[in-house]
Amino acid sequence: MLNRRRNDRNDRNNTSHETSLIARGTVIRGDLRFSGALHLDGRIEGTVLADGEDAVFTVSEYGQVQGDIHVPHVIVNGAVQGDIHAGERLELAPLARITGDVHYRTLEMAGGAQVNGRMSHRVEAVARELPSPSQPDAELDEAVPA
Repeated sequence: MLNRRRNDRNDRNNTSHETSLIARGTVIRGDLRFSGALHLDGRIEGTVLADGEDAVFTVSEYGQVQGDIHVPHVIVNGAVQGDIHAGERLELAPLARITGDVHYRTLEMAGGAQVNGRMSHRVEAVARELPSPSQPDAELDEAVPA
């Protein structure tokens, strides 16, 4: 039973693709589109876009982004100058420094993290359905003895 749980956990973690790394000293100028997981130790000057609902973008304590981020799962421990649009989850570690607006569905913020901008919680739009009107005539027909 313990082995089964461990295997289930590993299967869930393997749903995303392998992690790509942008190393310290690397500067990317222009928009960046990725799928799976991306770990940033360098610098990106442009918009970061993710393909897929399981994409994860991690900005380490050395990483810097100058531009907007549109990724479902974002983890920040570095500097971001631009808006963050985390469709699912946003984690701000102690060294996170955000200058821009933050949009998230779920937020985890450690002590020491800074956001200089607006924080906006996204609520999932729930489809509201009104109960269908009952057939009062049909109910009366069944209630009246013949």
